[in-house]
Amino acid sequence: MSKAKVAVLRTTPASVLEDVVRAFELGGGPGALDKAAPTIIKDNISWHYPFPSANTTPWQLEGAILALRKHGFGGLTCVQNKTEVTDAFKGEDLNHYRPIFDAYGIPVKFNFRDEDMKWIPYRPKAKMLILDRIYGESVPIPDFLPGKNIVHLPTAKCHIYTTTTGAMKNAFGGLLSHKRHQTHTHIHETLVDLLAIQKEIHPGLFCLMDATMAGNGPGPRIMKPVRKDVLLASADQVAIDAVASKMMGFDPMSIPYIRLAHEAGLGVGRPEEIEIAGDPGAAAENWGFRVGPSFHRFAGWVTWFGPTRVFQKLLTRPPLLYLGSFYSFFYHDVIHWPFKEGRIYKRWLVESEWGRLFQAYGDRKGKAAPDRESY
Repeated sequence: MSKAKVAVLRTTPASVLEDVVRAFELGGGPGALDKAAPTIIKDNISWHYPFPSANTTPWQLEGAILALRKHGFGGLTCVQNKTEVTDAFKGEDLNHYRPIFDAYGIPVKFNFRDEDMKWIPYRPKAKMLILDRIYGESVPIPDFLPGKNIVHLPTAKCHIYTTTTGAMKNAFGGLLSHKRHQTHTHIHETLVDLLAIQKEIHPGLFCLMDATMAGNGPGPRIMKPVRKDVLLASADQVAIDAVASKMMGFDPMSIPYIRLAHEAGLGVGRPEEIEIAGDPGAAAENWGFRVGPSFHRFAGWVTWFGPTRVFQKLLTRPPLLYLGSFYSFFYHDVIHWPFKEGRIYKRWLVESEWGRLFQAYGDRKGKAAPDRESY
């Protein structure tokens, strides 16, 4: 297998939009996507609250739009999804995406609204590792996705189930809905299957990853945000996740979803087989991240991975499913946000240059990009 290419760039609040465009170019974006096809921008809302490192940043979103339009990609549409614990409408508002959509005329569609798209059966050509055991021969996918390029906009952060989360995990919310919770026990195999499906239905795939603030700890919501001032970009979804996980301090090939995807020939997971474009010094950093313990991680182990997973079908059906969703809402939104993460966010708005830039996006109201020279 030939070497994959991943762009890694250092950035600043003053130059970040130009740097996102440069990362797109260095990572091979112009050649990876089909100019004759419309393009989906798939943002990542791990938590509707604007916790640093948890969600697509507004500068990441705007930079992606600028890069795509500079290189002649049209028909841009943002597609969002919901989960049991996040609110997409609240998320796009609190994370300041709406002023960007308005300023650039980007329509937004939601994969859970019938007026935006329907779920249709899709029979993968590739041999599935797990999804055929859960869904049967056909996997339900949104009818809006096939035939369009897709650009993923994840952030670099840890995850309690997959160790790290990035390009490959970003397809989870967009491609799967019905029975999605039943895939958690086999989450690594699920991500590999989803990448295989994406390669079949999309004429082009690309990822622009934001690590201006990276997430250390039991993510994807309850984390310690750490300023890193880095952007990553690649057409190889496996390679960009491998490079990001290595920078976070993990061995990429010890993470099952990266190793399995590499072995399946869906991308390159071995760092020595990946070419770094831009700043090799930044790519060589080791941030020393670790997922660490948390009660939420323990609860997930009880449901998805421990010996009690034999009761999974009972635990993931009403009324117990609603109880689990309420627990997650209570844990994250009622306890953690007001008493811990919300306070970290408020300090970040005042004390960090990135926080002040984030606040400026909230003040845009459809105007041109905020003046970044002061950040």
